[in-house]
Amino acid sequence: MDSQTTYSIPLGNVIDEFQLEEINGPVDRQRSVTRNEVNRPGLALSGYFGYFEPQRIQIIGMSEADYISRLDDERLESVFDAFFSLNPVAVVFSTSLPVNPKIIESANKYNVPILRTAQKTSEFMAALIASLSVSLAPRITRHGVLVEVYGEGILILGDSGVGKSETAIELVKRGHRLIADDAVEIKKVSAKALVGSAPALIRHYVELRGIGIVDVKRIFGMGAVKDTEKIDMIINLEPWVQGKMYDRFGLDTEYTDIMGIKVPTTLIPVRPGRNLAIILEIAAMNNRQKKMGYDTAKEFNERLMNMIL
Repeated sequence: MDSQTTYSIPLGNVIDEFQLEEINGPVDRQRSVTRNEVNRPGLALSGYFGYFEPQRIQIIGMSEADYISRLDDERLESVFDAFFSLNPVAVVFSTSLPVNPKIIESANKYNVPILRTAQKTSEFMAALIASLSVSLAPRITRHGVLVEVYGEGILILGDSGVGKSETAIELVKRGHRLIADDAVEIKKVSAKALVGSAPALIRHYVELRGIGIVDVKRIFGMGAVKDTEKIDMIINLEPWVQGKMYDRFGLDTEYTDIMGIKVPTTLIPVRPGRNLAIILEIAAMNNRQKKMGYDTAKEFNERLMNMIL
């Protein structure tokens, strides 16, 4: 069973990515952001803190700002003293909204960062959630190779020495792209999507037995590599076993469960003379057709049954 860990990123990463203005300071850029959800604290600012989660980044938009502008000084101080005492990880004012000095004073009292963006609230929230969903996604590492073939992310698995890296190089020579070799870091970025990448140390490198480490980006150019790719299917390579029954029609789709997501999986036997790169190209195109609603195996089976009947 795959073990999962809770991940965090420094607040400074968010500040830099979205070019947020630091209103009070110095801001603790090492504050840990651990949640990919965000919150608009309308109820909290009105005095209700039930289910309030300070681990979320709090976003103040036009509605909250209009409510704040109607508070007298005494009520404003009371509201934000209670709000900041819960130590939210950060508060972001959107749409370049002005920040009342009393709010800054209260935030400084509890060392809560106040940030500001020129983006509209909805746009900023959508972009922030998308970014945090990737950065904080649960993840595992699998021994394998990840390539992009005709827009399909293919995770190649198999025992050491079966030919995964050699197949990846042949695919790169044919115009496809390498994402990771040997170790693939897989992130669950949503309830339906897995994204793979390579650890920074080995990114864009391939190990070929007898040759050594090869820098794919330098040899084949920038167009031959990619940093991340969604995992659309899995190819399991295994040495050909004489007498073993292999699927010849493809009627039944097998799946591999990775962190609760089922990924279509195909077993391909390996033996001398088989061009694995071409086989994977066909597998990628066939997988795309299935996603578009066209299943060749089912159509062939229907034609065959109609002829029999």
